[in-house]
Amino acid sequence: MRQDGRRNDQLRKVSMEPGFTKFAEGSCLIRAGDTVVLCNASVEERVPPHVLHGGWVTAEYSMLPRANRERSKRDVSKLKLAPRSAEIQRLVGRSLRGAVDLEALGPRTITIDCDVLQGDGGTRTASVTGGFVALVLACRHLREQGLLTKLPIRNFVAGVSAGIVHSEAMLDLCYEEDSRAMVDLNCIMNGNGNFIEIQGTGEGRAFTLEEEQKLLTLCAKGCRELIEQQKRLLGELV
Repeated sequence: MRQDGRRNDQLRKVSMEPGFTKFAEGSCLIRAGDTVVLCNASVEERVPPHVLHGGWVTAEYSMLPRANRERSKRDVSKLKLAPRSAEIQRLVGRSLRGAVDLEALGPRTITIDCDVLQGDGGTRTASVTGGFVALVLACRHLREQGLLTKLPIRNFVAGVSAGIVHSEAMLDLCYEEDSRAMVDLNCIMNGNGNFIEIQGTGEGRAFTLEEEQKLLTLCAKGCRELIEQQKRLLGELV
């Protein structure tokens, strides 16, 4: 048993609250244990210069100064985006684009802003999972406004982490576990059980193919459970 009483293959308690903010076209507050992330989806009727056909989905990620145990400086105070924030928001953007038919979205951009209110491990994967809910709600808003004839969402998407702590493979690490993990892996999957992205790192030592397979099996179980929760919340993608 882990410090919070979970089995090694058990997710933290997860809740998703849709429509959390008033003005965004789509929003979701996701809680995964003590990690809390606010995801807002905003629609703009334009696309970046590099997008020649269809629409675009992108993301921004930031952590509030007291989301962690010590205050961190805002990126704006450093006049540049922190490398960690830049890497995470690219991950979130790539993951959510994998869920969207960009041609069907049309010449518009949906930006998912993921703001970590409280961080206790797994903030990037929570951002993907909650960001997907906000994205679907934004697309439904566009359809209700008559700007889309069909929902341009191909599939559900969710993410979760796993790691090896004291030689044990564990799902959905909290901060205390993550800080002691010898191996850390983040996994994004779709509703068909296929992988969108895998990020695995030997933090304290190298890891074997067998260990990687154990971690991916745990992540697949966790993503299935998160997608089932998304389905109960959102219903069918039609």
